[in-house]
Amino acid sequence: MGDEEKRNVRRIERQFRWIEALAPAMRAPLSALRARGWGIVRVPIAIFLILGGVFAFLPVLGLWMLPLGLLLLALDLPFLRPWIGGAIIRLRRRGAIWLRWWRRKRAT
Repeated sequence: MGDEEKRNVRRIERQFRWIEALAPAMRAPLSALRARGWGIVRVPIAIFLILGGVFAFLPVLGLWMLPLGLLLLALDLPFLRPWIGGAIIRLRRRGAIWLRWWRRKRAT
């Protein structure tokens, strides 16, 4: 595994740690899914989460499912890691900017 690949794996792991910090109840299921040998289970779950994120307008499903499904899929498909890791980071940054703007607007 080259330096670039190690960097991409660390980036994906950081995103999982962020999700676990945001929703501590997800820590145990995500840790189990990330374990070696779970690829046969992880890929169908990732596809289900991606589809659930696409159909976020339906009850019970939500947009939160899309990034989680993409992160799980990136664990098994190494060529997706740089793209998915970068996209999730950009999404988090844009979300933080939007949240600051929204709070500032509400405060005035």
